Amino acid sequence: MKKLEVRVPHELDREEMRRRINDGLEKARAEYGATVGPIQSHWEAEDRIRIMLTVMGMQFNGQIENMGKELVVQLDLPGMASLFASKIQSGIQERLGGLVGSQQA
Repeated sequence: MKKLEVRVPHELDREEMRRRINDGLEKARAEYGATVGPIQSHWEAEDRIRIMLTVMGMQFNGQIENMGKELVVQLDLPGMASLFASKIQSGIQERLGGLVGSQQA
Protein backbone atom coordinates (compact mmCIF):
# COMPACT_ATOMS: atom_id res chain seq x y z
CA MET A 1 0.00 0.00 0.00
CA LYS A 2 1.48 3.32 -1.10
CA LYS A 3 1.14 6.37 1.16
CA LEU A 4 0.31 9.69 -0.47
CA GLU A 5 0.60 13.07 1.25
CA VAL A 6 -0.69 16.35 -0.15
CA ARG A 7 -0.26 19.76 1.50
CA VAL A 8 -2.61 22.62 0.64
CA PRO A 9 -2.05 26.11 2.13
CA HIS A 10 -5.00 28.17 3.38
CA GLU A 11 -5.90 31.31 5.34
CA LEU A 12 -9.18 30.14 6.92
CA ASP A 13 -10.16 29.84 10.58
CA ARG A 14 -11.10 26.45 12.06
CA GLU A 15 -14.89 26.84 11.80
CA GLU A 16 -14.82 28.01 8.18
CA MET A 17 -12.40 25.22 7.26
CA ARG A 18 -14.68 22.57 8.79
CA ARG A 19 -17.71 24.06 7.04
CA ARG A 20 -15.99 24.04 3.65
CA ILE A 21 -14.71 20.48 4.07
CA ASN A 22 -18.18 19.28 5.09
CA ASP A 23 -19.77 21.14 2.15
CA GLY A 24 -17.16 19.72 -0.23
CA LEU A 25 -17.84 16.18 0.96
CA GLU A 26 -21.59 16.64 0.50
CA LYS A 27 -21.02 17.88 -3.06
CA ALA A 28 -18.70 14.93 -3.77
CA ARG A 29 -21.31 12.49 -2.45
CA ALA A 30 -23.98 14.04 -4.68
CA GLU A 31 -21.72 14.19 -7.74
CA TYR A 32 -19.89 10.86 -7.45
CA GLY A 33 -22.04 8.72 -5.15
CA ALA A 34 -23.69 6.79 -7.99
CA THR A 35 -20.40 5.94 -9.71
CA VAL A 36 -17.93 5.76 -6.82
CA GLY A 37 -20.14 4.48 -4.04
CA PRO A 38 -20.53 5.74 -0.50
CA ILE A 39 -18.06 8.35 0.71
CA GLN A 40 -17.87 7.96 4.46
CA SER A 41 -16.34 10.49 6.82
CA HIS A 42 -16.20 11.37 10.48
CA TRP A 43 -14.38 13.98 12.52
CA GLU A 44 -11.89 12.22 14.81
CA ALA A 45 -10.73 15.46 16.41
CA GLU A 46 -11.43 19.17 16.13
CA ASP A 47 -8.98 19.48 13.21
CA ARG A 48 -8.92 15.99 11.67
CA ILE A 49 -11.48 14.16 9.54
CA ARG A 50 -11.18 10.52 8.48
CA ILE A 51 -12.43 9.64 4.96
CA MET A 52 -13.18 6.21 3.47
CA LEU A 53 -14.42 5.35 -0.02
CA THR A 54 -14.36 2.49 -2.49
CA VAL A 55 -13.60 3.01 -6.18
CA MET A 56 -13.69 0.11 -8.66
CA GLY A 57 -13.47 -2.36 -5.78
CA MET A 58 -10.45 -0.64 -4.19
CA GLN A 59 -10.82 0.82 -0.72
CA PHE A 60 -9.22 4.20 -0.03
CA ASN A 61 -8.63 5.32 3.56
CA GLY A 62 -7.28 8.71 4.45
CA GLN A 63 -7.55 11.80 6.53
CA ILE A 64 -7.47 15.57 6.19
CA GLU A 65 -5.86 17.47 9.04
CA ASN A 66 -5.92 21.23 9.53
CA MET A 67 -2.42 22.24 10.65
CA GLY A 68 -3.18 25.94 11.04
CA LYS A 69 -2.07 27.46 7.75
CA GLU A 70 -2.22 24.30 5.67
CA LEU A 71 -4.29 21.18 5.21
CA VAL A 72 -2.42 17.89 5.17
CA VAL A 73 -4.10 15.05 3.30
CA GLN A 74 -2.78 11.55 3.94
CA LEU A 75 -4.16 8.77 1.78
CA ASP A 76 -3.41 5.05 1.51
CA LEU A 77 -3.40 4.03 -2.15
CA PRO A 78 -4.33 0.38 -2.67
CA GLY A 79 -2.61 -1.81 -5.25
CA MET A 80 -3.15 -0.58 -8.78
CA ALA A 81 -4.18 2.90 -7.63
CA SER A 82 -0.53 3.62 -6.82
CA LEU A 83 0.11 3.72 -10.58
CA PHE A 84 -2.04 6.85 -10.68
CA ALA A 85 -0.50 8.54 -7.60
CA SER A 86 0.54 11.72 -9.41
CA LYS A 87 -2.88 12.12 -11.04
CA ILE A 88 -4.60 11.52 -7.69
CA GLN A 89 -2.26 14.00 -5.99
CA SER A 90 -2.88 16.75 -8.55
CA GLY A 91 -6.64 16.10 -8.39
CA ILE A 92 -6.61 16.50 -4.60
CA GLN A 93 -4.54 19.70 -4.84
CA GLU A 94 -6.87 21.16 -7.45
CA ARG A 95 -10.14 20.26 -5.71
CA LEU A 96 -9.05 21.06 -2.17
CA GLY A 97 -7.21 24.20 -3.27
CA GLY A 98 -10.37 25.41 -4.96
CA LEU A 99 -12.40 24.56 -1.87
CA VAL A 100 -10.20 26.57 0.51
CA GLY A 101 -9.31 29.35 -1.92
CA SER A 102 -5.61 28.56 -2.37
CA GLN A 103 -5.72 27.16 -5.89
CA GLN A 104 -2.66 28.24 -7.83
CA ALA A 105 -2.96 29.50 -11.40
